[in-house]
Amino acid sequence: MHFNRRRFIRTGLSGSALVASPALFAQAKSGRKLVLGQSVPLTGAADQIGLAYFNGAKMYFDAINAKNGAAGYKIELKTLDDGYSATKAAANAKLLIDEGVDALFGFAGTASCDAAYAVTKTSGIPFFAPFAASDTLHEAGSNNVFHVRPALSDEAYKVVRHCATLNQDRIAVFAEDDAMGRAGIAAITQALVDLKRPAVVASALSPVNSDKVDAAVATLMKANPQAIVQVSLFNSSAAFIRKARKAGYGGQFLTFSVVGIDPLYTALGKEIGGIVISQVVPSPRSIGTPLVKEYLDVLNQTDQTPSYESVEGYVAARAFAEGVRRAASGSGKPDKAGLQKAFESMTDYDMSGFRVNLRAKKYESVRAVDLVTITPDGKVVR
Repeated sequence: MHFNRRRFIRTGLSGSALVASPALFAQAKSGRKLVLGQSVPLTGAADQIGLAYFNGAKMYFDAINAKNGAAGYKIELKTLDDGYSATKAAANAKLLIDEGVDALFGFAGTASCDAAYAVTKTSGIPFFAPFAASDTLHEAGSNNVFHVRPALSDEAYKVVRHCATLNQDRIAVFAEDDAMGRAGIAAITQALVDLKRPAVVASALSPVNSDKVDAAVATLMKANPQAIVQVSLFNSSAAFIRKARKAGYGGQFLTFSVVGIDPLYTALGKEIGGIVISQVVPSPRSIGTPLVKEYLDVLNQTDQTPSYESVEGYVAARAFAEGVRRAASGSGKPDKAGLQKAFESMTDYDMSGFRVNLRAKKYESVRAVDLVTITPDGKVVR
């Protein structure tokens, strides 16, 4: 795969996608249609990630709706912007539930997912495919939450195990000062315990997706780490990498998938060389994987740019549609109970060469996590 620097395309962001009219909503609720409510950052700190994730999902739903939907059910995606604000995400979730959506789908951001689920759990409707949810939403008690992506703990385990193979005992963590960052630090800390590795030598926080990282760089440089794991979005990650290198750091950088691999490349350019990035879906250029070939066939009929985040949105949408098919063939109706039962059955769904487990236990999804590096000319290497 080679990256390019095209901006993410804001396709599909029509009034029907963002703020559905009462007439459209009533139409969607009648007949053989399902309405999914989504809240993602279409503006703000993580807008490039939110837009790509939204576009990938909508791309699949548009394609399947053009072929009479999933088991005859058209799937409408009603998407609201939360600007990467947990408060706004919770308010959007309540609004969508009050309007009677059939499921909540593809919320993004650790704090946003936690806040949205807090107002969702009593409703009993599925909370499907959260992007970067905290590990608490993977616990058994969250029985109406269904995950397409592995947990933070799975990514942390894979990253720590990689460091262990290189005999890197002095690991530090750089994270953003938010729910995602703190959850990532906790996941790395626990993975080190579980793998019987030395504890973190230092950790430091910085503002969300900001270049204000000088204090964090100074703190971690004093600890002389061999590897620095980052739990941060692309702007913070890029700023930290540049300033740490300028301060003389020559060790390994590793990042969680939530960084946004495509915008990170845009931010760093050739300076991205050698950085290890965790990924939870196949590369959008892995044409040997049938799923990716299918994704690219659909994408090539749009003006979108291929990206990991777009692939993840596509995977989430396709997994939801599979649940609709199973519910329709089981109870005969993809209502709350039917979807719940169908999603619970999807513990090893072969999605054209990519395995999805919506009910994974801790560390069961480690095998689904890839570690990749990007060469200075933009080529992804596993």
